[in-house]
Amino acid sequence: MNRLLFEKTGDAVYLSHLDLMRVFQRAFRRADILIWHSQGYSPRAYVSIALPLSVGTESVCELLDFEIEDGAADLEKLPGLLNKTMPKGIRVLRAYESGRKTKYLAKLRAEVTLEYDKGVPDGAREAIAALFSRESVVVEKSGKRGVSEVDLRPMLFALELCGVSRQELRLDALVSAQNPALNPQLLVAAIETYLPALRPDFARICRREVYEADGTVFR
Repeated sequence: MNRLLFEKTGDAVYLSHLDLMRVFQRAFRRADILIWHSQGYSPRAYVSIALPLSVGTESVCELLDFEIEDGAADLEKLPGLLNKTMPKGIRVLRAYESGRKTKYLAKLRAEVTLEYDKGVPDGAREAIAALFSRESVVVEKSGKRGVSEVDLRPMLFALELCGVSRQELRLDALVSAQNPALNPQLLVAAIETYLPALRPDFARICRREVYEADGTVFR
């Protein structure tokens, strides 16, 4: 399996998952690289992104799997070829062969930056740490089947808090990546639900790394 490591930052975070797939399909075509297509009346290029991002979330560790139609590609040169036609904020960092299936991707580390226009409230760091130290932190989650309740604690493996500036507080979280997955946006939702006085004016999320169950970086 051929795999790309890429980042999605800046204004590119507002691209939907489907738009991002189209960006890569066009980039391959413009680089004169024929990727494998499905068969049938409506053939589709085979590109698959592990753990699709929510709109608005940054990442520096995204993974895309693809197959070349003729089976041959200079993977060392591929990032440069693709990056020539990528929109600002999408950048391929590496192209390589990998035998690791995405089912082994178990954890991810994300930074959640909370912004307070009037400054971080007194005691916010301690209160948020205490919230996520509880045995159970239940929040509402919207999905295709409607709204349901989910307990975040079994999916939250580690959490560190630090002050970034007078107006910013950052959560460095290690969470479950899939089966089940914890969307880091739900950490913000938990703060808004349980600590309404500490509701941030804005929150930024960046996915920093992905891991296997034993903590090995997944590639």
